[in-house]
Amino acid sequence: MMADDAPSMDATDSDALRRELAAVIPCYNAGDRVHPVVDRVCKELDHVVVVDDGSTDGAPQRLDTDPIRLITFAQNRGKGHALLAGFAAAIEEPKVTGVAVLDADGQHDPRTLPELYRAFRTEQADLVIGTRRIDPAHMPWKSRFGNSLTVAITAALLGRRIDDTQSGYRIHSRRFIEAILASVTGGRYETEMEILVKAIREGYRIVSVPIATIYEPGNRSSHFHALRDSFLVYKRLFSAAFRGSASK
Repeated sequence: MMADDAPSMDATDSDALRRELAAVIPCYNAGDRVHPVVDRVCKELDHVVVVDDGSTDGAPQRLDTDPIRLITFAQNRGKGHALLAGFAAAIEEPKVTGVAVLDADGQHDPRTLPELYRAFRTEQADLVIGTRRIDPAHMPWKSRFGNSLTVAITAALLGRRIDDTQSGYRIHSRRFIEAILASVTGGRYETEMEILVKAIREGYRIVSVPIATIYEPGNRSSHFHALRDSFLVYKRLFSAAFRGSASK
């Protein structure tokens, strides 16, 4: 399921989008869901990095590798490690000024990339977050509760409200990517929280852009383990927050 097309960009903006924005798509046993995601991203961008995080379903190997750059881990290491490997590969291209991240299972509509990129350029942002609309008709109560709780805790600890701390649909500036690679450690989903804390603590410009909520109950390609990964996210949040406070 995809949302309606985003507003069109002029030719100059479209050329800049294609040339200057790269995409990183971490993939772990997403099955054939990854194929339409990658195909659609390739219609928008010249630079696409797929990181196969130890998949056993063979789906990443069935991708048309032109113009995709495929990085393969021998075993599953976690989304955070896949992100860092993808970031490092993406900024090897000197023309790239920003790096987007999308999930491989179709929960992020690639057709929203022009809208996120427009905000990235016009706001001179370091981090653009695709903020999901909290719609009870499309998001189960557990997800709404978890996101609301994390938003509240993040605001209390860091003094900045981010309306969707758990969204993985983001664009990062090159300078922010370089800082991430110099200091952020790998892991599972908690790496994204550490990146967000770093952006807030160190004064990087953060912009939120509303996006459609695409949620499929029982999506087997989602590997977020509610108890384990929530614990790791909060552990990384508190650790990074208090480490930042201690250094001031």
